[in-house]
Amino acid sequence: MNEITLCPTIALTPQLVEAVARTKCTVALSAEGQSRITTSRARLESILGDGLAHYGINTGFGSLSQTQIARDELEDLQRNLIRSHAAGVGDPLDTDVVRAMMFILAASLSRGYSGVRLETVEQILQLLNNNITPIVPESGSVGASGDLAPLAHVALVLMGEGQAQYNGSTISGAEALSKAGIKPITLEAKEGLALINGTHLMTGRFALITQDLTRTLHAAIIANAMTIDAARASHGYLDPRIYKVRNQPGATRVARTLRTLLGDSSIVESHAVDDPRVQDPYSFRCSPLVLGSVIDAVDSCVARVHDELNAVTDNPLIFGVDGSDTPDIVSAGCFHGMPVALPMDMLAISVSHLAGIAERRLYHMLSAFDEQANLTPFMSPKPGVMSGFMIVQYAAAAMCNELIGLANPASVANISTCAGMEDYNSFGPRSAAKLARAVKLARSVIATELLCSAEGIEAHRPHRSGVAVENAVTVIRSVVPPLTQDRSPSPDIAAIEQLIHSGAFHSPLWDERLN
Repeated sequence: MNEITLCPTIALTPQLVEAVARTKCTVALSAEGQSRITTSRARLESILGDGLAHYGINTGFGSLSQTQIARDELEDLQRNLIRSHAAGVGDPLDTDVVRAMMFILAASLSRGYSGVRLETVEQILQLLNNNITPIVPESGSVGASGDLAPLAHVALVLMGEGQAQYNGSTISGAEALSKAGIKPITLEAKEGLALINGTHLMTGRFALITQDLTRTLHAAIIANAMTIDAARASHGYLDPRIYKVRNQPGATRVARTLRTLLGDSSIVESHAVDDPRVQDPYSFRCSPLVLGSVIDAVDSCVARVHDELNAVTDNPLIFGVDGSDTPDIVSAGCFHGMPVALPMDMLAISVSHLAGIAERRLYHMLSAFDEQANLTPFMSPKPGVMSGFMIVQYAAAAMCNELIGLANPASVANISTCAGMEDYNSFGPRSAAKLARAVKLARSVIATELLCSAEGIEAHRPHRSGVAVENAVTVIRSVVPPLTQDRSPSPDIAAIEQLIHSGAFHSPLWDERLN
């Protein structure tokens, strides 16, 4: 995919967002998008001389909305809005997050309800297509009146102000535009507000997170299957009759996938007779219920990001009226981030369970108190002299402890802004930041389980697990050698993390609802 065409009638997806944000696909506007933008701008301009107050078009903003602005000051109004609202603080957002935010902003404006000029949308696309990435501090948005501060930092660069990344260097926005042969834009009526009054930061970050989380979920299912055979656990609790009567769709899908991944395992046959264990721990026996609940939550939340990617989140909105040359300009609260903040908070809880149950299986596998597992303590090649993977479990436990804190929702605590006019905020950008960190930690925890379970599978040779599990072991061995003597596990974990991030453990068995 080399170029993506923004068309209002074609749905935006997380995959398209990732293509623009991470693989630098170029973006063009469809003819329909151009037409909608032009029509919307003409509607807005038709009311500029009517003498009436129109919020954000010829008035101040927020609690200053009762101040009407003279027509010859409208450019100053929009310019000052951007400058004053670029109040972000902290480390810059990653390049892919900023690019995702810009792409979704352009898509929203192209739907033709915001009243911006065509050249303003094209300016955003020029930045994307010339790899000019505004420097956007991470903190500053409360996720209600749009992601005001982050988007204002983007708009500064459109105007030839602020700072940007260009060809690996941080330079002024003016210099970046000049080097790319792009002229700064002068914002006209409503345009400054339209550029910053949307949920584009939290939605863009959410879209990228769903891509990362889906890959981590695939790896987590495979890690679960690997650990079942590494610990020589039962396959009995995967019986489809159980999940038919349990009546939970996610659990049914997980159990079905685990059965497929473990199909034709000779490891399970090796302890089918005279195994004194009656039941396995919950982290094995209940994993279809726990992971199934996570997957059901992901399904629901991914649906919400699809909705938001194809939304208009500006205020006010401009609607044509049949039989009239005068448009309706409607102020509402489309910019409020709760529709994405709440799902991201829910996902942070789900991700903590995804990692938490993996750590418990890891603990069980490494502790070797289950003699029937036929594993050495901590997978040590020489217990006592060598510690093996002992501290790998410590690292997983530390990450799970951090995940517990990240599961605390950001959206439930309100702080009012703008002299009380904006009295209930979503704090969705904080939900997104927490979730991004949570997914990264979960990926690391799953990597520790894959590292140790691969060692456990090979400890049972000549017996073999299912074909899909053995393929996963082969993938792991392509970057991590077997443990023959103590070494730092950190590079091994990092290498498996990269495999997960690249989608190396992708399984199509349960894709039907996750994308």
